[in-house]
Amino acid sequence: MLPKGSGDAIRKKEETHRMTEANRTFTHFC
Repeated sequence: MLPKGSGDAIRKKEETHRMTEANRTFTHFC
């Protein structure tokens, strides 16, 4: 079981990565 704080950090990191991927795809289509 991970500490509560690290879970939030990982979630934020995943969201940032997902946004980066989405931006890259969006820019690719523009």
